[in-house]
Amino acid sequence: MMKNKIFIACDTTNIKKIRNIVNNTKTNKLRIGYKFGLEFLNSKNGRKFIQKLKKKTIFGDFKFSDIPNTCASAIKSVKDLNFNYITIHTNCGLNALKAAKKVAGNVKLIGVTTLTSLDNKSLKEIGFSENINKVVLKQAILARKANLDAIVCSPKEVKLVKKVFKKEIITPGIRFNSRLNDQKRVLTPKQAYKNGSDWLVIGRPITKGNIKQNIKKLIDHLSQ
Repeated sequence: MMKNKIFIACDTTNIKKIRNIVNNTKTNKLRIGYKFGLEFLNSKNGRKFIQKLKKKTIFGDFKFSDIPNTCASAIKSVKDLNFNYITIHTNCGLNALKAAKKVAGNVKLIGVTTLTSLDNKSLKEIGFSENINKVVLKQAILARKANLDAIVCSPKEVKLVKKVFKKEIITPGIRFNSRLNDQKRVLTPKQAYKNGSDWLVIGRPITKGNIKQNIKKLIDHLSQ
């Protein structure tokens, strides 16, 4: 039986807290990876910690978004960190996505669609005239055209995305309850897997409080 796959979002600059997260999320019931975002990756000791982290599935959530040459150069600049996954915004356009993919090598390049902190009102404020579903669908098509290895979207859009993108789908915006924090488009872990997510990204519901108990809560939730 395949294990459910979870990326734990390590959203802190505190190395001690990161080690605590890694040490307390060990389980044979789930396949666990670790996602490091801009907060940690831009911190003084972040790069050194990543270089020393061995035998873990690691996800560099850089969300690169720039002109093609800069995106490709940025991918090259972090190759020494041996990430399994790296993110790039699909909004940077097809040429930039292709340029980044060309130099990514064995690193899986993930196309980020519309952030889970945004809703239709937010998109209109930015200048989009179409609703979230239509925007995300077009972003997924771009990711497919660029031959990206995975895509990030809200769990609510997974079924839609799967119509045009057949590789891995990674979903943040995962909550056990109705507490949204800064997210807008969320589902529970069980709902996200039911929709077809391959990996879930979970941060505070796991890393805040008793981590071991939170992992047990997640396993119990998925087994119900």
